[in-house]
Amino acid sequence: MTTEATSVVGPSGEGALVIIPTYNELENLPLIIGRLHAAMPAAHVLVVDDNSPDGTGPLADQLAVDDSDKRIFVLHRTEKNGLGGAYLAGFEWGLAREYTVFIEMDADGSHAPEQLHRLLDRINSGADMVAGSRYIPGGSVVNWPWHRQFISRGGNIYSRLALGVKFHDITGGYRAYRRAVLEKIDLGSVESHGYCFQIDLAWRTMLAGFTVAEVPITFTEREYGESKMSGGIFQEAFVKVGRWGMAHRVARLQGRAAKIR
Repeated sequence: MTTEATSVVGPSGEGALVIIPTYNELENLPLIIGRLHAAMPAAHVLVVDDNSPDGTGPLADQLAVDDSDKRIFVLHRTEKNGLGGAYLAGFEWGLAREYTVFIEMDADGSHAPEQLHRLLDRINSGADMVAGSRYIPGGSVVNWPWHRQFISRGGNIYSRLALGVKFHDITGGYRAYRRAVLEKIDLGSVESHGYCFQIDLAWRTMLAGFTVAEVPITFTEREYGESKMSGGIFQEAFVKVGRWGMAHRVARLQGRAAKIR
């Protein structure tokens, strides 16, 4: 499936919803939203807060009240329920409204809003899903310790081999999706969390026949707060990706479409 190369989002972010999940991002949130609106003044923001004990939720509410252009919205969840759950809730909220493009962006500043135009330009030129990539020419990683880079690169190589895809940064979390993608893939069946969630959605998008692309980005390690990654997240990805890859190969041999389980 290939979407016609028609512009679906304006040069200042018109029609775009940037979803920013938060848990204890009190220092980072106003900085990232300020940078985003300096780069894309018309983009709307949905902060999805998982009942942060540091007061991130109330701060997000105040930022929304103070924004005279009414571009900031807040979705409060009652518990910490993972990155995947936060994005799914944000997608559901946005699909109930008239947004044409949905963007995933971290709150900690690791995804540069100043580079968002790269993703949106590629969407406007016809791609259905665009991932910001650290591992294609022009992409880079700043201030990440070697062991984090080793795990990230290793996870991407494993996923690429297991699934048989030419995707260099399938674990990356800086993404843009056309509305049609989220309307077609079965979001209700997605149970992956964290690291695995990004692989899961990219894989579903490709299986559904949509056009995917990567653009180079600079990933910068957070200055404030702590990473939410854990060993359990990596273990989930290792097991599920291996199972999906095997199921896909078996399905192809049997002449049928694979399903994600």
